[in-house]
Amino acid sequence: MDKEQEKQKLCDITFVEKVRFYSQPYLRCLLYIGSHESPENVFTKSLYSKLITSSHLLEDFLDFHGAKNNTNWYYYRELAAAVRHLSLAGYTQRHISNRLVFYDIDRKEEFRKQGDDVLNFINTSLMNLAPAILEEAHRLDASKPMKPYATHHFPGVASGEMLEYNIDDEDKDQQQDNIVRVANEFLSIADDFDTYEFYEVYDREGLIALVPEKVNEVSIRRFEMLVHNLQSSFDTYVIHGGFRFGNRRMKQFRSYFSIIFHLLQIMGRLLHFYERHLIEVGYKNIYRVVRERLSGLVAPDLLLDCTINYGLHYVNHYFASGREVAQEILKENIKKSRIQVSIPRDLGFHCRPSLLVAKVVQKYGGQVDLLVDGDRFDASSVLDIQWAGGKIQKEQIQKVIFEGDIRALRDLEVLAGVNYGEDRMGKGIPLPKSLQYLR
Repeated sequence: MDKEQEKQKLCDITFVEKVRFYSQPYLRCLLYIGSHESPENVFTKSLYSKLITSSHLLEDFLDFHGAKNNTNWYYYRELAAAVRHLSLAGYTQRHISNRLVFYDIDRKEEFRKQGDDVLNFINTSLMNLAPAILEEAHRLDASKPMKPYATHHFPGVASGEMLEYNIDDEDKDQQQDNIVRVANEFLSIADDFDTYEFYEVYDREGLIALVPEKVNEVSIRRFEMLVHNLQSSFDTYVIHGGFRFGNRRMKQFRSYFSIIFHLLQIMGRLLHFYERHLIEVGYKNIYRVVRERLSGLVAPDLLLDCTINYGLHYVNHYFASGREVAQEILKENIKKSRIQVSIPRDLGFHCRPSLLVAKVVQKYGGQVDLLVDGDRFDASSVLDIQWAGGKIQKEQIQKVIFEGDIRALRDLEVLAGVNYGEDRMGKGIPLPKSLQYLR
C-alpha cells in the first residue's frame, strides 16, 4: 500500500468512528466514577489529569468538526467542556490540599476545611455529570463496549516515604536586589487587587450582581498571570528547593503567593465555566435547553459561592498577610543611605512637591524619612511632608535630609535638582525621563 492509499484509508474513517476513538478513555473514566456511590477516595490527581486530557482531546475534535453549531452534538460537546474545566479546578484544589502541610500560612485549618467543601462540590458535580454523559454518548452511538478503569489506574501522589534532603537550598549569591524587586512586585499586585475587596460573605443576589460585572474570568486570569510570573521570578532568581528547610521568611513569602496563584487558577476555571456555559447569552433554543440541563448537573449558585466566598475571600486575605511579610523582607534587604537636598524654592513643600515626593517613595515601597532639624516625618505621606513644610517655613530652613531606601533617594535627588517639578511661581515644568512615572 503506497502513501496515497494509506492517506485515503485514514480519511475513510467516519466521524462517528473517530468520536468513539476519542471518547473511549474519557468514557472509561466516567464509568469508573459512576461505579462509586460517593466521591470519597475516588478523585486523585491522576484521575483529574486523565479527565483533563481526555475531555480536552474530545472537545477539540468536536469543535474542529463543528459541534458547537450542530443541535445533535452540541450538548455532548458542552458536557466535555464541563468535565475539563471542573477537573482543572479540582486538580488545583487537590494540589493545594496535598501541599498545605508545607505552606507556612495563617488560618490554615479554617482554609483547609473550606477547601474540602469546594473539592466536594467539584467532585459531586463530576459524579452528577458522569451518567448524563454516558447516556448522551449512548444516544449518539459514540460509545462502544468497554470496561471502566480500575482504582489502581489512579493512585494518589503521596507515599509513606520522603527522599533524603541532600541538596542545599541556601539563598542564591547576590540575590538582594532580586528579593527587593520581587517583594515590591508583590506589593504592587496586592495594591491593584484591592479593587476586589472582600468584606462579608455574599448571598445569592450579591454573587449574581458581582459576576461577571465586577469579577470575571478575564480580570482574574490577568492577576493569575502576574502572580505566576512573580513565582517564576522568585524560583529562578531568589531561591531553589522545596518548603521544608532554608530561610523561613522566604519560604513563608513564597507560600503566600503560591496559595494565591492556585486560588486564582481555580477561580479562573470556575468563572470560565460559569460565564461561557451557565449564563444565558445565546438567543437560540438549543443554547437555553443545554444551559438548563447543565445547571441541573452543576449548581450555578454553589459554583459562584465556591468562586467568590472561598476563592476571592482567601485571595484577599492572603494578599493582606503576604503584604506584611513582603514589607518585613523589604526592611531587611533594602540598602539605605541619606541625602541632603534643598527645599522647593520660594513656595516650600506645598501640595505639588509633597505629592511628588510621596509618589517617589510609594513607588519603591521602602521606608524613607524626611529629617527636619532632628524631627522625622514619613516621606511616603503627603500629610506628614506638609507638616514638615510648616516647621521648615517657621524656622526658615533651606536644606533637609532624606534617609532610607537608596533607590528612592536617587530619584528624590533628581527631583530636588529640578525644584520638585515646578518653577518659582508654582507652575509645573517638564520632568526628566527617569521620573516620567510621576506624570
